[in-house]
Amino acid sequence: MAFVTISGEAGCRAEDLARAVAHLLRFELLTEARLDQLLAVEFGGAVPDKAWAPAVTSIVARLGVEHNLVIAAPGAEYLLPKLQGVLRVRAMARPAHRVGILMLDRQSDRPTAVAALGQLEAAEAARRKARFGRTRPTPHSFDLLIGAELLDVEGAASAVAAAADAIGLPLHGRISPAAEAQLQFQARLKLAKFGIAPAGKAALTRKMFSHPSEELFAKLLDFYRIAWDYEPKSFPLQWDKDGRVTEAFTPDFYLPESDLYVELTTMKQALVTKKNRKVKLLKAIYPHVNIQVFYQRDFQDLIFKYGLEGREVTTDGGR
Repeated sequence: MAFVTISGEAGCRAEDLARAVAHLLRFELLTEARLDQLLAVEFGGAVPDKAWAPAVTSIVARLGVEHNLVIAAPGAEYLLPKLQGVLRVRAMARPAHRVGILMLDRQSDRPTAVAALGQLEAAEAARRKARFGRTRPTPHSFDLLIGAELLDVEGAASAVAAAADAIGLPLHGRISPAAEAQLQFQARLKLAKFGIAPAGKAALTRKMFSHPSEELFAKLLDFYRIAWDYEPKSFPLQWDKDGRVTEAFTPDFYLPESDLYVELTTMKQALVTKKNRKVKLLKAIYPHVNIQVFYQRDFQDLIFKYGLEGREVTTDGGR
């Protein structure tokens, strides 16, 4: 996989630089406007600022299977942080020089350009603050800093292309399906915290879950467009001599498309034993019922494997 991310201080013509780099490297170009269009298609509209990075990562991972990419957007340097094959570029210049660029680009006088630069800087700082919790990036967020005063767009693009060649970026190849799947899972787990689902899926019906792990599981199902019901049915397991139910079992989820019940359970041995007994009894009484038990370690392994390290997940579902 090969990606170049390009951002720049206001007035540095970062998008023009990205377009020139994409042309030299023969990479596909993703501008912020194009990303907005793709976000609207994929998620049915704008996403919350805090969800921008995982949402864009999901799109970039999918496109990276087919194309090497140049991504031109403020904050693009925060995408794909753990991947090799990414070159992060920042264009910079003194304010006076950027005012001069705006005077040329907008055919305006200096006071108007000074005011415009201030507005652009304030808008970018607000956008970065909303998306990433900080108003500006630090220099060590980048692999290459380009001085826009010394180089014009063509010269800067040649410098970026030379840097890409020097580290063998074009030889990395496109992202593998396995790597794309892992990136998608990471992104979708993060997006699930915001209840964000792809377009074409009905909005998640809010339920009163017994445990946060059940809500997370429901959001993951929703994001992957898997229909589900929460605790839709109780199965009687024991009756008294008068036929009254004395014990029943209510699985946490039912997946109608698979005709499958899912039970999330805990690592506490006493509760595991109790749940296992109920599941065994349910299978004996209702052999036609398909049920799958997800133990805590199954759930943790699934989450930790895809990058949410440090987050403790415990489950205590089912009745």
